[in-house]
Amino acid sequence: MRLKTVKLSGFKSFVDPTNISFPADLTAIVGPNGCGKSNIVESLRWVMGETSAKSMRGSGMEDVIFSGTSNKASKNIAEVLVTVANENNEGPIQYRELDEVNVRRKIEKDKGSKFYI
Repeated sequence: MRLKTVKLSGFKSFVDPTNISFPADLTAIVGPNGCGKSNIVESLRWVMGETSAKSMRGSGMEDVIFSGTSNKASKNIAEVLVTVANENNEGPIQYRELDEVNVRRKIEKDKGSKFYI
């Protein structure tokens, strides 16, 4: 299985829906300070089940929701969708026949988070 895409919306610094593709030959995420590199990595950990707000650099899990700036209003929902390519029919048996597997996690203020596969 191979990471194919990540879609972020309202997650930390990614206020607007953002799609990131991971080609097969990608080896690193690079960019200037403050561009969101660590937020991309944290989104992967979060969508795969991270439960520690401290390891997500927050005091509570709702801290992953975009909190607003002077130019953009805060959000009430954060969502991350990871698409994994499954060309070799690997992974858990219930997903082996699928070419792609999507894992999505969504959190709403005061409602907690939900997972979708």
